[in-house]
Amino acid sequence: MRPSVRKSVYAGIAGLSLAGTVAACAPSAGDSSPAPEASGSSTSGGSPSSGASTPAGSGSGYKDGTYSADGTYVSPNGTETVGVELTLASGAVTDVQITQHPSNPNTRKFQGEFAGGIAGQVVGRNIDELNVSKVAGSSLTSGGFNQAVEQIKSEAR
Repeated sequence: MRPSVRKSVYAGIAGLSLAGTVAACAPSAGDSSPAPEASGSSTSGGSPSSGASTPAGSGSGYKDGTYSADGTYVSPNGTETVGVELTLASGAVTDVQITQHPSNPNTRKFQGEFAGGIAGQVVGRNIDELNVSKVAGSSLTSGGFNQAVEQIKSEAR
């Protein structure tokens, strides 16, 4: 086997081993396990696209609006980035959009699966309850998503 093919096979096996290990972890609202370590830092658009404030007495502590941030995570192919846009109303997520930034076909596949399944796990939930671990077969993208959510929470306060 040529060295470059061997590296690809080993990287694929390592990724499958990690995916199998992570697949045993079911996401839940009370999951307190830490998100995978991510390198780099989140970036953000800076301010919400809506200037509306949370109504007095709602107790959420977050301003209504649409916020976006990028989160990074490490995959077998290197550092990847995923864009997250959340719309908040009274501290609850009313909409989520994912912007894919794939660096290779594998990342495109997993970020696409993540984007297709994330709304079902976060829409209608309080932003403080969000900590996803696996969405539609994609587990590593969750690390970037969780990192972006933390940035969004800071901006929305």
